[in-house]
This record gives sequence, structure tokens and C-alpha cells, in this order.
Amino acid sequence: MTTDPRPALSGEALTLGYRDVAVVHAASLALEPGRVTALVGPNGSGKSTLLRAMARLHRVEDGHVTLDDGASAHALSAKDFARRVTMLSQSRPHPSGMTVRDVVAFGRHPHRKRFGALSAADRTAIDWATGVTGITSMADRAVDELSGGEIQRVWLATCLAQETGVLLLDEPTNHLDLRYQVEILDLVRDLADDHGVALGLVLHDLDQAAAVADAVVLLHRGRVRASGDPADVLSGDLLSEVYGLPIETSLDPTTGLVRTQPRGRHHRRRTPAAPALTDDRTAS
Repeated sequence: MTTDPRPALSGEALTLGYRDVAVVHAASLALEPGRVTALVGPNGSGKSTLLRAMARLHRVEDGHVTLDDGASAHALSAKDFARRVTMLSQSRPHPSGMTVRDVVAFGRHPHRKRFGALSAADRTAIDWATGVTGITSMADRAVDELSGGEIQRVWLATCLAQETGVLLLDEPTNHLDLRYQVEILDLVRDLADDHGVALGLVLHDLDQAAAVADAVVLLHRGRVRASGDPADVLSGDLLSEVYGLPIETSLDPTTGLVRTQPRGRHHRRRTPAAPALTDDRTAS
């Protein structure tokens, strides 16, 4: 008999707010090793706030966040917590005058002694993080020279160099072109499948969530409206209710994944144009 793995990080009945106004109400979230959980929902539904609370970056009004050994996340020191959980936020500083390797080395801070030089273990972790994110060839380049997609991978490598079992990503594909979106999502899957990392990420693109996630959590007005298998959560009825417009869903015949199609006022089905008639009198 097998049992489900204990979540690497879980939030139970979390109530969160800003200036005494609750914006997330009794929401629960469990992130398991080797699985990807995507948080989706309209703007203002509480996705990023919930993820930030899991990373101890937002104050918890009620409820609790625990780790796989049952320890309270808030009972750990900042450095001890950072050895187990890391988060890539939407807003990040843009370091100037530094190389890619220097930036990735920031991820080793929780493992280093104060003012200590990089150890062999630090350098190994940095090399692995740059390798798995595909930025080894640019390790000595200045970050000022990089594109937006390249910088995103640098920050992701910084998180990976932290060597935590839990990785939280807030809209990791935002502002990236299609190629880099696909590469980031492929890397997310690799981290879960090949390295057993527990991943929680906020996504706006529902088709991306269906493609990358093992589980989807749908939030609406600060509450978890549904959670579970993407095929169950990403249903037309649920999505139409939450987003407030008609959304049709179907299964891709090639991949078996859910595909979504919002229907606006001008998104009517169009009939193919009739073929042009040939005038036999001018034909040669």
C-alpha cells in the first residue's frame, strides 16, 4: 500500500489582507515534491498574495504555513527558511555592473557564512544552476547586456542555486516572447520530473497551466473556487462563471490537454469564403 507524499509546503485556511481588508479568505494550498501546481484566476483574485504568503513575504492574518516535517514556516529563521523555500517574484532589482555568475551567486547566501568566500559546494551549485537554465555560455557577460528572456533565466538560476526543495514562481512567463515562455515551462517540468522539486506558480495563460501543471487551483474573489486535475478545474462552466464571459473548452486531439477559447462579442464562428468563380470565356 502506498501513501501520498507529505506536502513539501502547505498553507491551511489562510486569510490574508492589506490594511485590515481581507483579500484572501480561508484558502488552502499544498505543494508536493515532484509536482507542479498552477494558481489561476482573474486579476485581483488573490493568486500572487497567496503565493507570497507561502513564501513568508505577506503577513498571515489567520491560518498557518507548514513544511514537510510539520514545522511552522514562521518558526524558522530567515536563513533556515531560505534553505528550504525560494520564490521568484514579479518585481526584482536590476543589478548593474555585475556578471551573470555574480548574480546567480546571490542564491548561495543562505548557505554561506557571513563574509565567507564561495566554497566548492557553492561553485558546484552555481554551475549546476547556470547549466540547467541554459546560461552557462553567458556566465561572464554583464547582465546589462541581456534580453528580458535571458534575465528571467538568470533570476531563475539564482533561485535554483539556493538548492531548495520548493520553488515558487509568480508569473514566470510574463513579458517573455513565445520561445522563452516555452523554455521556462519546459524547465519547470524538468525541475519537477527530474529533480523532485515542489513547484507552485501563478499563471494567467490557462492553456499554459493545462500544459505544465499536475494540479490547478482556481481562485475567485479571494477564495479557492476549485482545485484538482487540470481537466476537471479548467471546465467551461467553471471558467465562464469565474471570468465572467463565455469560455469554451476542448481536449487537444494530439496531446489530450485542455484548450480554452474565450468568446467575446466579435468572436463568432466564421464560414469559409466561397471559392472564386472562373469565367470560362477567358480561360485558355
